[in-house]
Amino acid sequence: MADGRGFIIPVGGAEEKIGDVTILRRFASLCGTDAHIAIIPTASEVSDTGARYQALFRDLGATRAISLPIHERADAERPELIGVLDDADGIFLTGGNQLRLSTMIGGTAMAKALRRRNTEGAHIAGTSAGAAFLCEHMIAFGREGASPRARIVTLAPGLGLTNRMIIDQHFRQRDRLGRLLTALAYNPFAIGIGLDENTAAFVGPDDVLEVVGSGALTIVDPSGIEFSSMARVRKNDAVCLIGLRLHILDHGSTFNLHTRVAAPAPVLAQRV
Repeated sequence: MADGRGFIIPVGGAEEKIGDVTILRRFASLCGTDAHIAIIPTASEVSDTGARYQALFRDLGATRAISLPIHERADAERPELIGVLDDADGIFLTGGNQLRLSTMIGGTAMAKALRRRNTEGAHIAGTSAGAAFLCEHMIAFGREGASPRARIVTLAPGLGLTNRMIIDQHFRQRDRLGRLLTALAYNPFAIGIGLDENTAAFVGPDDVLEVVGSGALTIVDPSGIEFSSMARVRKNDAVCLIGLRLHILDHGSTFNLHTRVAAPAPVLAQRV
C-alpha cells in the first residue's frame, strides 16, 4: 500500500482496452504486483461493464478484480461491499452517466469509504462519467461549443476527492471548451481540466499531475482572472472572461496544482 494519499486518476473516456493499454496498465502497475482492484460500474447501464473491466485488470496482473453491484442507494450502504473497498489497492469507476454516481453513491457510506481509502493510499481512477465524479464540483451536463455562455452547464456535487479541479471529458471530441469555461466562470477557484479520449491525468499525492495517453490535456487556469461578466449576463449570452491562462499538454507533460506551473515532457535522447 502506498504511503500518504493515493493517486487520483481521471481518464477522458474511450481508453484503449486492446493492444497498447497504456492508461489501464499504468493504473494496474501503481496498484502493485499482487493488486486487489475494485470496480464500480454504477454509471453504466450496460450489464457486462463490470465483468469486462474485471477481465482487463486480471489480464494486467491483478490478483483480484471485483465488480461491485451497486444498482440503488441501499447497495452503497452494504457493509460487505464497503469491505471490498477496505481490501482494495485500487478502485476504478467506469463510464456512463455521472448523475447515476452522484445520486446512488453521493452521501452514502460508500462515498465516505472512497474518500477515506484515497487518504489511506488507495489509488482511485475514473473514466468518462467516473472522471467527472471524482472532484468536489462535478459537471452534470451541458451544451457543446467553444464559447462560454451563461447557464449552458449544470454543476452537481461530486465525490470530493479534491476541490482543486473541475474535470470535463471527451473534451476535444465533443467540443466542450465552452462548458468548462462557463463552469469556471461560476467560481474561478478550481483549475479546469479538459481530457481528450484515451488520455489521463495521474495526480500524485504531491498534487503534481502527469499526462498519460495519446490525446491532449487542456488546462484552464483562472487564478489570474481580471474580469468576468457572468453576474450580469442573461441565459445563453456570451460570457466575457479576461485574464485566463491556457495550457495544452501531451503525454509526459506535468502541471503542479499548487504552483500552477506547467512543464513539457522530458526530451528523449536522440539515437545517433
